[in-house]
Amino acid sequence: MTRLHALVVYVPTTHTGMLLSAIGDAGAGQIGDYSHCSFVTPGTGRFTPRPGASPFIGEVGKSATVNEDRIECVVDEVLLDAVVRALRVAHPYEEPAFMSWPVDGWR
Repeated sequence: MTRLHALVVYVPTTHTGMLLSAIGDAGAGQIGDYSHCSFVTPGTGRFTPRPGASPFIGEVGKSATVNEDRIECVVDEVLLDAVVRALRVAHPYEEPAFMSWPVDGWR
């Protein structure tokens, strides 16, 4: 048995479906006989692109807000690198905001 990790990523609402498909196809969200399992909540992302950035949304030096979704799912540790690669390819931001950590007690 391998260890599970929780994965959380923030994405513009316009790209939620595409990102869910990409990470699910890479193995995120496998629970028992189910795949592509996740929990999605809406929110507002805030950021200021600094000089040198190439923002997907907003302008360098100006504070921006965007409607985003927070995607939460579990990922088997052996699939985590592949899922993160898929996340980075599918995400529209040059620096996607995401985090993961080990989850105890699941398997």
